[in-house]
Amino acid sequence: MAHTTSNPKIHEGRNLKRFRELLSLKQDALAFELGEDWNQQKISLLGQKEKIDSDVLEQVAGILKIPAEAIRNFDEEKAINIITNTYHDHSNDNSFNQGTFYLNPVEKIIQLHEEKITLYERMLKEKDEMMERLERLIGK
Repeated sequence: MAHTTSNPKIHEGRNLKRFRELLSLKQDALAFELGEDWNQQKISLLGQKEKIDSDVLEQVAGILKIPAEAIRNFDEEKAINIITNTYHDHSNDNSFNQGTFYLNPVEKIIQLHEEKITLYERMLKEKDEMMERLERLIGK
């Protein structure tokens, strides 16, 4: 089952390596899943191939549980362009944007820390007041 790649920039081996790494699957583990004819070195060499045999690609895609077309058609340059053109920095914008709530996590951590300090100070004050009451009761 042969295939053709319409974009010569697409490197199936690198794409396979990226997906494998994204899924935290080591070369040895993939080799084990492929069978006894495979080892870590063969997986490394597979990652260097511009085009991977269709049968092998289908088998690897099945192990990774992703469509083989994802490996065949993933174009890093296009993906970066999409991310660059759609990502907006909303770190200082605590508002809703297209249904997503953007909150600056550092500000939230600082707020929580300040609330914790306030609560701790209040607890210490209540403890001191309780100690004074107990001392008065004991002193009588």
